[in-house]
Amino acid sequence: MSFLIRAVFAVAACALMAVAAVLLVYAPYTALRQGLGGDTLVHEALLNIVGYLIVAIALFDVAKYFFEEEVPAGREKRTAADARRGLTKFLSTIIIAIFLEALVLLFETAREEIAEVIYPALLVGIGCVALVSLGLFQRLSATVERQIGPEREPQGEARRDISPAETAAPLASPGSNR
Repeated sequence: MSFLIRAVFAVAACALMAVAAVLLVYAPYTALRQGLGGDTLVHEALLNIVGYLIVAIALFDVAKYFFEEEVPAGREKRTAADARRGLTKFLSTIIIAIFLEALVLLFETAREEIAEVIYPALLVGIGCVALVSLGLFQRLSATVERQIGPEREPQGEARRDISPAETAAPLASPGSNR
């Protein structure tokens, strides 16, 4: 069953990367076609490109998250700190995409219909709430990790011994000739 789940995540990640790649090619094509064809103003076409590129980058990052966190075998035994770091990377990408899209919408709306600026402003507010929520999650989970202590590896896992050559050399005292 674990193999099937990993395979589904791998296929989904590949599909997301394919859609993102198409968007990376489609965005400049449509901007050139619209800008040179006289259908839209150049600055509107460029803002459209930015919107497509933001979506493409977010899709690539989600696919990368799937490949790093969900596809590899043996990731079920990761620690809470590993899960927190992975979730933080994933949500950070989503939050950045929200803010960038809100910025593009704000510019577009301010030029066209100033009364409609409320919707991009709400999107900025949603991004801020998501960012504060991520910070709160980080704070609470780090506090719990400190209170509980580091997780121990499962009994069956063999821990690699560190050789004396891999350990850090002690710091020299101020009067020594090291």
